[in-house]
This record gives sequence, C-alpha cells and structure tokens, in this order.
Amino acid sequence: MKKIIISMAAIAAMLFASTAFATVKVGVLSDLTGPTSSVGVPYAQGIKDCVAYVNANGGIDGDKIELIQVDYAYNVQQALSAYKRFKSAGIIAMQGWGTGDTEALVRFISRDKIPVFSASYSAHLMDPSKAPYNFTIAPDYSTQGRAGLKYIKDTWKEARAPRIAFVYPDKPYGHTPLPAMKEYAKEIGFEVTGDETLDLKAMDATPQILGLKKQKADFVWVGGTTPSTAVLMKDAKKLGFTGKFLVNIWGNDENLAKMAGPACENNLGIQAASVYGQDVPGMKMIEAETKGKPQMTHYMRGFVSTMVMVEGMKKAKANGKLTGEGIKDALETMRNYDPKGLAPAISYYPEDHRPSMAVNICTVKDGKLEYLETVSLPRDNKWLGK
Repeated sequence: MKKIIISMAAIAAMLFASTAFATVKVGVLSDLTGPTSSVGVPYAQGIKDCVAYVNANGGIDGDKIELIQVDYAYNVQQALSAYKRFKSAGIIAMQGWGTGDTEALVRFISRDKIPVFSASYSAHLMDPSKAPYNFTIAPDYSTQGRAGLKYIKDTWKEARAPRIAFVYPDKPYGHTPLPAMKEYAKEIGFEVTGDETLDLKAMDATPQILGLKKQKADFVWVGGTTPSTAVLMKDAKKLGFTGKFLVNIWGNDENLAKMAGPACENNLGIQAASVYGQDVPGMKMIEAETKGKPQMTHYMRGFVSTMVMVEGMKKAKANGKLTGEGIKDALETMRNYDPKGLAPAISYYPEDHRPSMAVNICTVKDGKLEYLETVSLPRDNKWLGK
C-alpha cells in the first residue's frame, strides 16, 4: 500500500512539474545616479512597469519575467562588472543603456548569445555584421538627425541656404551622429558653420552661445541631455541668440520646459515614442499602469523596448527555443510589429537591425511637449551602420 501511495505521489509530482512555469531572467543596466540619470530613471521605470504589466497578464505564455537591475552610474567598468553578474544569474536577454557600455559589451553578448535592447542608438550598433545581438526600438542617431534636418529644410522659407551648427558633449554618444549629419546637411542644401562642445554637467554655456552668434547659425543641433540643453537655451535667450535649436532624443523631453522655461518654446526636438496622453491605442494601457500620472517620453521608450523584447520572447517560446539565440532569431523575423501606436511599427532583418526609419518631430508649446509630425526616410543600405 505504501508503495502505491509513494508511486502516486511521484506521478503527481511529475505532472505538476510538467505544467509548472519557469522564470525568465532579464538583466537591466541602468543609470540611476550618474550623468545621464535625468533620462535614465524614467527609462528604467518604463522597463519595470512594462514587465509588471506583462507578468500580470500572462507573462511569456505563463513564464514570469524576473528583472535583475544594476545601477552602473554611466561607468563602463561598472557595466562590465554588472554583465558578469547578469551572466552568472542566467539571464537570456538584457535591457541596456549607453553608447560606451553597449560598445564595450558587444563582443561579450555576441559570444554568449544574449540579445540586448540598448538605449544607445549609434548607427554601427544596428549593423548585425558588427553587433549581431544588439537591438533597439528607435532609429539610429544618424537617421534621427537626418530626419530632423529634412524637416527643417522642408519647412525653410528663405531662398538662401540655412546655416547649421553643432553642439554636443565630448563623449562617444555626442560624436556618433556628426559625420552622417554633416554629410546629409550639405547634400540637401545646408551651410555647416562649425562645432561647440558642452559638458553634460555644464552650468554655463556663455562661450558656446557667443561662438554660435559668431557663426550666425540659423539652427543648432544639440546632442546632450535635458539639463545641459536647458542651460544652453537659457543662456541663448539671455544673450540674444535668435537661432532655433534641433534637440536630440535625450535632450528633448517634458522636463525641458521645467528647466528652461520660456527659453525652450517653439524649438524642435526628436523623439521615437509617443508623448503621454497622445491619442494612440496603447495610451490607455500606459495610463492604467501609471494611474493617470503623466510620464516622460523616455519612460515610453523604456516601456516599448520591453514590449518588443517580450514579443520576441513569445515568438521564441512558440518556436520551442526560449533562449538568447532563439529570441534573436525570432526578432529577425519581426515585420511591422505595432506597439499599439506607442512608437512607429518595427521590423528587424538578419542583415539590418534598424527598427524603422520613422522619426517623430516635437516642439514645446505653452510649456508642454507636443508632437508635430513623423518624418520617414528610405531604408537605404548605404546608411546602414553610418
């Protein structure tokens, strides 16, 4: 009788084990306290909230996602240490962050076959021949910059060529899009006037503004983050600079109006996700998850980045291969995936990891970030990785 009971218990245990769901581990590399934390914090919160939403709604077809987050404070060496921890913990995917650390991790994630959704949009990181396991949900910095230039040129009313200057931090992230943007600017009829560097922690931009005035720039590309952009704009207003700013994806957000006040009104900015409250299908999901509390557009990108990763995981599991390599293979078959309107439709290819060629142009009006229009460029192979 005891043998029968033991056998029945063993069978029950086997049946339970066969229906039990696994835990899927994902590493999250965040800057919560470093020089890009003003945008890193909301982005990371978007990741966490999306995972909470996914887990509450069935997970990866029953499997729950476990996040392992490390604040690396925008320090590459700390990022490498964090990756070792992630690898030891058994992650099968990762949400990454900056350009320097993403570049430093490329060979390790390729070796270990761990797909990384980076928040660095450097063009070369979207070329699978160089970074086969790197993915993003925003077009590369070069594509973003080209789209902004195209918008300016298409709306320019004067007969002469518009003059454009470039302001950026002396970091890999700041330098990355410059060659592509300058080449494209000249190609479509801009006069490129010169460069100024501005530290991410700058408290004064007087020398830079005086340089821009000397160059007589009509437009200025700003490649920093929100705090340094606000300093630049306030000093521009104070010193009577009348050119317009075209701000990159990390310096153009809802905090800009709070930091720069009226100085940021009617300038232009680039984004790759919707603005909170925008009339798109996925906004109801976001508003429910955040209990109606407005979030920054960086939050939206963190949320969308996780949505796309999850979609890849679901496809990989359906294919019977929920591994890093399986997720990569699944993502490379993704075509026109619609993240509920929270970002333009996304496609990846084995030879091209650019998610799309569509870029949102925004402005600040009456203290609020507003969507203007989406500029779409051709998926030209000559631009891949450049």
